[in-house]
Amino acid sequence: MNAYRDQYAQLFKNGRNVVLIAISADPDTALYTWARDAEFPFLFASDTGTVIGKMYGALASRAGMTNRNLFVVGPDGKITYRATPFREIDPTAYTELSTAIGKLIPADTTGH
Repeated sequence: MNAYRDQYAQLFKNGRNVVLIAISADPDTALYTWARDAEFPFLFASDTGTVIGKMYGALASRAGMTNRNLFVVGPDGKITYRATPFREIDPTAYTELSTAIGKLIPADTTGH
């Protein structure tokens, strides 16, 4: 999550036309404290019942554990990119993610 925070402006266009939601099986109180203390500039959602995790195939073989997966969802609600599992320690993974997001965002012709 620190890599997302540190690369937020570049990868997620500072949140312009992009919404980043990190979903975890951790309780919302733990996520809130962690997000606040680490100054994450994006949203967190708690999935303690693992409903979302099951839907997206994020449950690991060990009970109570989840895989680190990443999905880019287009404005039409369809998944346009998936990294299952996401290779957070591989720098090329962030390049791939940036490219996937860039394909969904219209070019800014205003110079902003």
